Amino acid sequence: MPSRRRSYFFFPLFVALGALTAGLFTGSHVSAASPADDPAGQSMKSFTSVFDAVEQNFADKVDADKAVYNGAIPGMLRTLDPHSNFFDPKSYAALREDQRGQYYGVGMQVGPRNGKTMVMWPFETSPAYRAGLRPGDMIVQVNDKKTEGLNTSEIAELLKGPRGTKVQVTVNREGNAKPISFDIVRDAIARPSVPEAIWLKPGIAYINVTQFGENTSKEFEEQFRKLGENNIKGLVLDLRGNPGGLLNEGVEVAGHFLKKNDLVVSHRGRAQPNKNYYARSDNGGKSYPVVVVVNRSSASAAEIVTGALQDHDRGWVLGEPTFGKGLVQTVFPLSENTGLALTTAHYYTPSGRLIQRDYSNISFLDYYYRTRNEQKDMTDVKMTDSGRTVYGGGGITPDEKFEAAKLNKFQIELLRKFGFFNFSAHYFGPKADARLPKGWEPDENLVNDFHAYLMKNGFEFSEADFTANHQWVKEQLKREMYITAFSWEQSVRVNIQQDPEVAQAIEAMPKAVTLIENAKKLLVQRVTQQERLPR
Repeated sequence: MPSRRRSYFFFPLFVALGALTAGLFTGSHVSAASPADDPAGQSMKSFTSVFDAVEQNFADKVDADKAVYNGAIPGMLRTLDPHSNFFDPKSYAALREDQRGQYYGVGMQVGPRNGKTMVMWPFETSPAYRAGLRPGDMIVQVNDKKTEGLNTSEIAELLKGPRGTKVQVTVNREGNAKPISFDIVRDAIARPSVPEAIWLKPGIAYINVTQFGENTSKEFEEQFRKLGENNIKGLVLDLRGNPGGLLNEGVEVAGHFLKKNDLVVSHRGRAQPNKNYYARSDNGGKSYPVVVVVNRSSASAAEIVTGALQDHDRGWVLGEPTFGKGLVQTVFPLSENTGLALTTAHYYTPSGRLIQRDYSNISFLDYYYRTRNEQKDMTDVKMTDSGRTVYGGGGITPDEKFEAAKLNKFQIELLRKFGFFNFSAHYFGPKADARLPKGWEPDENLVNDFHAYLMKNGFEFSEADFTANHQWVKEQLKREMYITAFSWEQSVRVNIQQDPEVAQAIEAMPKAVTLIENAKKLLVQRVTQQERLPR
C-alpha cells in the first residue's frame, strides 16, 4: 500500500539505495570501488559488463528501455519481496490517476468479448451515460480510427482525452441493422472510492469503501452526512475486495470510529524511524455497533482499518481471513515519469500483531493467488482491548467466518457464458427506450423469455435445473437488467440488498453490541481500580 509520502526529493535517495539501476536510468557514471569497500559498485560494474556484451553481440537490436524497464529493474525487485514494484511512464500515470480517483474521458467500463471490445456499462451521469451508450454495445470505431486489431487498453486510451474535447464513438448494437454513432464531449470522470452508503433497514446503514485514494476520508465523511449519522443504530462497513491505497486515508477512516489518540497502526523499518499513527479527532461519542465485512482480497489499508477496529473491540469482523499485506510501500517518483514503490517498513496493528503473511518459502505466484492455505502464526498471539485473543502473521482473521454457497453446475454454465449479460443486451437492443418502471421486478413472462433465449443459444441444462434455480435466475435478471434500465450504480444497490453476507452481517450486529458493552465494563473496572490505588 503506497504511503502518502511522494516527495520529489526522494530521487537522490533512490540513487543511493539502488545505484545499479539508477545509473542506467540517468546515464550517470558511478565509479566502482573494491568489492570489500563497495559491493554495490562492484555489482554495478559486473552488470554493466553483461549489458554491454548483450547490446553489442545479441542477434537482434537490443531495446535498452525494454531491457531496463521490463528486465533489469523488475528482476532486481523480484529478489526483494512480492510488493516492491517499478512503474514505467504508462503504469505510473495510471497509478496516480487511480489515487486521484479522477480522469478525463467519456466514463464507461469496457472489456474484451470474443476478440472485440464491448461496453460493459457506462457510469451514472457520465457523458457516455447521457449519450445513451448501453451494455453490450460493440465498439467498432473511435473518431476515424477503426478498432479492428486494437486491444481493449488501446481503445480505452482512444476514449480518454482533454476535458471539453469531442469524440465520436461508433458501435454495433444487437437488433440494429446499422452501426450507431454517438458524439460525446469528454469530461472529468470521478471514480469515488466510497460509492455506496444506503439504509439496509430502519436504523441499519451500509457503507462500502473500494480503495483508499486521495479523497477517501472526505468521501467517507460526506456519505455519513448524507445518511444522517445520528440516526444510525448499526453499520455494515464493507471492505471486501479493497486492495488498500494510501496509509493516511486508512488512518482517517479508522479514526472515524475510535477515540482521539487511539492507536490505529504502527510501522517499523530498517531505514525509517518507528512511527505510530493515532486517531486525530474525537468521534463525538458515537458508539453504534459496526460489523466489518472482509474477504481474502481485502488488503493493506483495508487490513489496517479492520485490525484497528478489531483490536479496540470497536467492530465485529465477518468474512474470510484477509490477504495479509503488511509491507509499507513508499512511492519514489523517478526520472522519465517513472516511479518506484519500494518496501520500507512493516505494519503492526494496535495490539502489536504483524499483518504481513509469510512469503519466504513459496513462489510469488502462490503468494498472490493464495494457492496454499496459510495458517495464522500461532506464535504471534496478542490481546484486544477487552482481552480477546487475536493472531498475527496471516492478515486479519475474522471473528466470524462467512462461507459463500458454492455455485452449482447450472449457475456456473450461465455465468461462464455470460447468459444474463447477453440476454439483457438482446432484450434492450431493439428498444429505443431502455427504461423500466421504478421498483421493477422480473415477472414470469420475462423468465420464460430468458428460458427460450437459453434454449435458442445452446445453453445446456435440464428443466429440473431451471426449476430448482428459479429464484436465483430472477435475482440475476434483476441485477443485470438494472444496469441498462437504470445504471450500474443502481444495480450494485440491488446486489447489496440481495447479498447473503450482508444479511449475515445484519444478524451479527448484536455481537458488535456485546463488544462495545464489554469494553465499557472494562473501562469502568479500570477506573475503579485506579481510584482504589493509594495516593
